[in-house]
Amino acid sequence: MSDKAKSKSPSASPPPAAESSEGAGILPPQYWTTHAAEAGHNAEDYADADSTLGSEAATSTASITSSVLDYRELYGRTYHSERGNAQYWGTNDERQSEALDILHHCLMICMEGKIHFAPIKKDIQKALDLGCGTGIWAIDFADEFTGAEVIGTDISPIQPSWVPPNVKFEIEDMTAEWTFGENTFDYIHGRWLSGSIADWNELFKSAFRALKPGGYLESFEPSALMESDDGSVKDTDAMGQWGKLFIEGAKKIGRPFTVVDDELQRKAMEAAGFVDIQEVNIKTPIGLWPKDKHQKEVGQYAQLVIESDAEGHILFMANTLGWSREQILVFIAQLRREMRSQKHHAYYRQKIIWGRKPE
Repeated sequence: MSDKAKSKSPSASPPPAAESSEGAGILPPQYWTTHAAEAGHNAEDYADADSTLGSEAATSTASITSSVLDYRELYGRTYHSERGNAQYWGTNDERQSEALDILHHCLMICMEGKIHFAPIKKDIQKALDLGCGTGIWAIDFADEFTGAEVIGTDISPIQPSWVPPNVKFEIEDMTAEWTFGENTFDYIHGRWLSGSIADWNELFKSAFRALKPGGYLESFEPSALMESDDGSVKDTDAMGQWGKLFIEGAKKIGRPFTVVDDELQRKAMEAAGFVDIQEVNIKTPIGLWPKDKHQKEVGQYAQLVIESDAEGHILFMANTLGWSREQILVFIAQLRREMRSQKHHAYYRQKIIWGRKPE
């Protein structure tokens, strides 16, 4: 990495402690190291080697400038390059790409194999996938809609180079002024963008302008909170604290993680002018505790998404709150133990919502 890139990297040492997070119900990081020591555990209990899944995502750099690949680093993990006001809390390295592909499989099981819920026609001509990540959704969508041109945008070039002929990927910041003209797309899709959007109203207004009359916007977002209906997930559990860390960390960067909890999707769609707005709400279990066969399979993959790269998920947010890497790893070790115990009947909520631009 160049000296220029290093100068832009987030600090590996924790930032000075900001205002207390106790009001948000977040336990101090020392709680987890003390708790682990009393139980005879330490940070080494967290084994990154558990992630053994191979990655099919190959990075293409043919048309990418060196500045895009000028990644920031935090504790050896890479993040997107410093470009405009773009901000994403997850890492963009191979381990995180594997986790994203596992997540796609988990979400497809949740949706019972459906790639979308909006009632779009089979003969659409152009579709856009916002924040496409590894590009796996865009590729699956292009395979189903072979007559449509599918564009996936992201701030990191982590998409594969070998894709269907009707797919292309572009480096774009969806929170900046859109380069797409008005009335361009028949369908716009965005999934798991929480924590990276400062103004959802502005984002959906941009989507509204870029859609053709009669076109659909579909938004798929999760709640960060791990909940339980039987009280088995307590506030003092690592699972109970997980979502609070994301919510509080996101406040400091001005990009909310409470999209589902605050119904920001529907509010932003209504403000932009969409009509015929509909939604589907999903409870997604975490772990093997459900008795139902289908739910157990979902829970297995939901747990695997987290375990395959828990550090890549939470590192940035916890560091933003002033946690050291050791404290983060000890917390993750406790989280793993809780998920594997099957004593915590945790789930998180997801909301899929879609609306139509008037004819």
